[in-house]
Amino acid sequence: MISKGVIYMLLATFVFAVMNVLIKYVPNIPAVEIILFRSIVSFVMSGVALKYQRVPLLGTNRKILLIRGLAGAIALIMFFTTLQEIPLASAVTLMFLSPIFTAILGIWIVKEKVSPLQWLFFAVSFGGIVMIKGFDTRISIEMALLGVGAAFFSGVAYNMIRKLKTSEHPLVIIFYFPLVTLPVVAIYSGFNWVMPAGVEWVILLGIGVLTQVAQYFMTKSYQSEELAKVANINFIGIIYALGFGYVLFDETFNLLTYLGMTAVLVGVVLNVIFKSRKKNEAVSN
Repeated sequence: MISKGVIYMLLATFVFAVMNVLIKYVPNIPAVEIILFRSIVSFVMSGVALKYQRVPLLGTNRKILLIRGLAGAIALIMFFTTLQEIPLASAVTLMFLSPIFTAILGIWIVKEKVSPLQWLFFAVSFGGIVMIKGFDTRISIEMALLGVGAAFFSGVAYNMIRKLKTSEHPLVIIFYFPLVTLPVVAIYSGFNWVMPAGVEWVILLGIGVLTQVAQYFMTKSYQSEELAKVANINFIGIIYALGFGYVLFDETFNLLTYLGMTAVLVGVVLNVIFKSRKKNEAVSN
């Protein structure tokens, strides 16, 4: 029987995949403006939930929360830009580098060790990125760097969350993203506004709501199940991206690009499995 944690993660992964598709359906709306709408929805929903649960909105570790919010905002702007500009599966694959950057940055931020074998896994993933860029002419160097940059800043954000550990309510951590992001994207959008038309309003609202729903299911998954059991389910996202990209946007790739995507995923998955085993060994000892 499938556990609740696994079901929650499957739902979260699917909802995130649908959100990514919606972003590609508004190519003329700047990524920063999409994030503005997403942040407004998240700000309202998170704020109402915190008020309802009587949790202080601003938390206690405000410096770390601010860094987490800023890093998350930069990562999302970069990721949404790649979603609009390059094939769906390629953008999603680049973002899957975030666990690797989380581990590398964790050496300095949370003082976690990285074994020599993990560096080999990292090299496999980065080799895959070189293959994707080198064998897909639709991906410019700028877009490849933006995708890697999105993964890097996601790694910063994840490390800030790890520094917070259990000292902050999960909704406070989520709330700080729109709290930090809204002023920045609102000012930029004010000078670069593109008026949505017709169904684009519905799509933008849908992106905001789906993001909040996906984050809810992901949080429930991590609360209901061991991390090692559900973390790898995230990688189903690449299957969704390949399927949606092919059916909805007529996106196909050559064999070497598929091999590059596989290399990225293999390196990331092996790293996750390795860390999970090390954690289990430490607990058993």
